[in-house]
Amino acid sequence: MKSLFNTEAYEEVITRIHQLSESSERQWGKMEVAQMLHHCQFPLKISLKRHKTGGNPNFLLKIMGKFFKKSLYNDKPWSHGLPTAKGLKVTEEKSFTEEKDALLDLVSDFHQKKDKKKWDPHPVFGSFTPEQWGQMQYKHLDHHLRQFGV
Repeated sequence: MKSLFNTEAYEEVITRIHQLSESSERQWGKMEVAQMLHHCQFPLKISLKRHKTGGNPNFLLKIMGKFFKKSLYNDKPWSHGLPTAKGLKVTEEKSFTEEKDALLDLVSDFHQKKDKKKWDPHPVFGSFTPEQWGQMQYKHLDHHLRQFGV
């Protein structure tokens, strides 16, 4: 599985983000391209401790999180149309340029942490190894970039 900590995968993601335009059309789902760019920032912000989640997840969410945890960083692509966590949905209009620039900055900031050995647990899914954090971030970005054909 590719990792956002790997330089080649990082450069690939940056190139793919630059291939998006305001007129990029989704191939599945409900978000417009600027909304997707905003949505993709949440997991990076969570890992970088720049986004506070809405308190502790309830018991059911924690159980579901344990069930889906491995799917976050394994080689199997996610299905189209998977549900989005309530706090990570983006329904309001967004500025394409602002969201693209913000995402590029976050991807770069995350990649710069490639030598970090200890990561705080994810608020829903718990602990990940550094390798799993990198794989998870790549997989989420890849899913949404494929959603818009890049």
